Amino acid sequence: MHRGRFITLEGIEGAGKSTQIEPLAAHLRQRGLEVVTTREPGGSPLAERLRAVLLDPEHAEMGETAELLLMFAARAEHLEKTIRPALARGAWVISDRFTDATYAYQGGGRGIDLARIAVLEDLVQGALRPDLVLLFDLPPAVGLERARQRPGRADRFESEAERFFEATRGVYLARAEAAPERYRILDATRSLGEVSEQIRAHVDGFLDRFAPES
Repeated sequence: MHRGRFITLEGIEGAGKSTQIEPLAAHLRQRGLEVVTTREPGGSPLAERLRAVLLDPEHAEMGETAELLLMFAARAEHLEKTIRPALARGAWVISDRFTDATYAYQGGGRGIDLARIAVLEDLVQGALRPDLVLLFDLPPAVGLERARQRPGRADRFESEAERFFEATRGVYLARAEAAPERYRILDATRSLGEVSEQIRAHVDGFLDRFAPES
C-alpha cells in the first residue's frame, strides 16, 4: 500500500480556509479516495486541549517561546495520533493549517527566529512535509473585517493588530515563492464559488500527477 498524500490549507484570519475544507474533501472522495480532514492547532484529543489554551484570550500575555513550544507539542500529538496513521493506510489528509502557520504566525507575527522554528520542525516531523500547500491570500484588512463578522469573542490571534497579519502574510508569500512546486496561491478575495474553482483546478492537477501512485 502506498502512502497517502498530505494537503494543507494556509492563510491569515478570514481567508476562508475552514469554509473550503469539506467541499475539497468531498471532491477528493468523489475521485475514490479515503480522506481525513483535520486542523491545527488540534486534530487529536490532547492537541485540541492545547488548542483551547493557545486561543484563549485569557492567556493574552503568554510568552512567545511558550506559545511556540505549545504549538509543536500539539503538532507532535496530531502527527502521532491522526496524520501519520492516516497516511500510512493510504488515506489523503487535508489539514486546516500546519507548520507553515507557525513560520508565518510565530516567525512573522511574533518575530521568532525562523531557524529556531526549523529545529523544532525537524525534531517533531522528521522528513514529513505537506505534498501540496494551498495558500489563501488576501489583504489583512479584508481578512480581519471578515473575522470580525464571526459570532463569538475574538481569540488570541484574531485580536492581533493589522501589522501582525501583514508580517504573517509576508512570510506565507515568501515561503510560497521559495518552493513553487509545493505551493499554490489562491486569490481569497474572490467569491466562495470562485475560490472553490481555483482549489479544484490546483488539486485536479495535483491528482493527475500523484493519484496513480496512491
